[in-house]
Amino acid sequence: MKSETVKNAAVSTLVGATLVTCVILLAPGWEDEASPRPAARAMAAAGAGAPAAPADLKALIEDREAWLRDHSRDAESWAVLGAAYVERGTRTARPADFPKAERALRRSLALGAARDGDVRALVGMAALANARHDHVAASIWGERARRQQPKAWTLYPVLADAYNGLGNHKLAAQATDMLQKLHSGPQVRGREAQLYRDKGHREDAAALAYDATVTASTSPEKAAGLLRQGDLAWERGEAAEAVGHYDAALEEDPEAHRALAGRARALVALGPVDAAQRDYEEALEKAPQPEYALEAGELAESLGQDEDAATQYARVRTLVEEARAHGVDNDLVLARYEADHGDPATAVRLLQGEWRRGHRSVYVADAMGWALYRVGRAEDALPFAKLATGQGLRSALFAYHRGQIERELGEYGPARRHIEEALQTNPQFSPLLAPLAREALDTLGEPPPGGPVDMDGDGPDATEEASAADEAEPSSDGVEGEADGVEGEADGVEGESAETEAEDAEAEASASPAASASAPAAPGAVSVEPTAQAAGRS
Repeated sequence: MKSETVKNAAVSTLVGATLVTCVILLAPGWEDEASPRPAARAMAAAGAGAPAAPADLKALIEDREAWLRDHSRDAESWAVLGAAYVERGTRTARPADFPKAERALRRSLALGAARDGDVRALVGMAALANARHDHVAASIWGERARRQQPKAWTLYPVLADAYNGLGNHKLAAQATDMLQKLHSGPQVRGREAQLYRDKGHREDAAALAYDATVTASTSPEKAAGLLRQGDLAWERGEAAEAVGHYDAALEEDPEAHRALAGRARALVALGPVDAAQRDYEEALEKAPQPEYALEAGELAESLGQDEDAATQYARVRTLVEEARAHGVDNDLVLARYEADHGDPATAVRLLQGEWRRGHRSVYVADAMGWALYRVGRAEDALPFAKLATGQGLRSALFAYHRGQIERELGEYGPARRHIEEALQTNPQFSPLLAPLAREALDTLGEPPPGGPVDMDGDGPDATEEASAADEAEPSSDGVEGEADGVEGEADGVEGESAETEAEDAEAEASASPAASASAPAAPGAVSVEPTAQAAGRS
């Protein structure tokens, strides 16, 4: 996985993590003046939808654990504790907290909190499923909460994250719009910035991100805003500006590991690679994320440090397996590693599993296209690359991947255009691939005189071909799945009525929400290859 896509995939995780504790609006026992001030601060932050300071979050967890020793049937406090475990596990990338979170949240549900109209445990389960990258389960838990309390603003952030993970941008935007109607504040502005960024409206995204930062009232909240500004600057290829934002974020929150990893990427582009490698190591110490190890390995490989690169790549596998033991699906990260540094055929199999489970975001589409290209199936890869680049997000890596696939297919005009786009978007988007992009552009040379024949790059018969593809629904070597299936399934989740009550009871009684990801997102034999209709869907 290349550094820009790792960062892109982390953005939604960041936004979701800052709102996990928004489910903790009020908990019993807080009328007691002996309650620790740090725990009370964490509750106040949660009520505003803001991130709590790590020390305050720790105090909140300890306080609720102590309270529940004597009040074991307090459903509301079990929900508070579960949500706090989710946030701590998400923010520190230590998924050992997730089984504890699940036990606490299910305890709250078993005590009847949801039946009494309290949706905190349901929203907590949705947040937990998102943290485990099980977006199908997250959408189900979130929709169940919405049926009970449609005006509860806390459920809309987790629904937006779930639908983004499913690749359903329409429902994700609807959830964000509802959040804006029901709540306000810096974190809501930050989510609006994310929405504009995903649509490719960079100036609007930057303005909203700035507004979110300057209106923040606490250090963790300000750090989240500065991190968002740094990410947006990095995506634009403005590495020096990005470093400034990341530095400021770390001043506000020294534990902000995403700011450390972001600064490492930007420093690579600026030249001081020793400092970048130190930042990666510190980020991994604070939060052992497999994507950080992958980025560090690719940096080492670009410097010819083969032993260090091998160490980091081995670390990727170890961290993925450790997270899997706690119900976390990191197959997207592992697939990106396999595509470029391991076995591309394994990458294809992993991504086919993600696609069948309903995880059809632009990141999965891009990874699938690249993995298929790496196993020599460029023709099968191109629809996925078009799907990834066609949703609005301006990603240098996505453009590079599409350009290389088109180059392999002999579509030299579109290939030149997309590789140029990658380098114009961010000239240093990857320490390994940016140099290869420049070499590819040199090899392609200048376009022929007389101007382009096909401005869109899809050939003169693209309309007819797209229509035929829709009718034929071609398969990819017999693999099952369909790109449009998730949108229909998600719409069905939103509109389900009486028959879903039985499913709700089953979901409450089932094992971890991550387990539900093993089931197909929709029944029927379908193709993993995205149809032309899906590739054009926005």
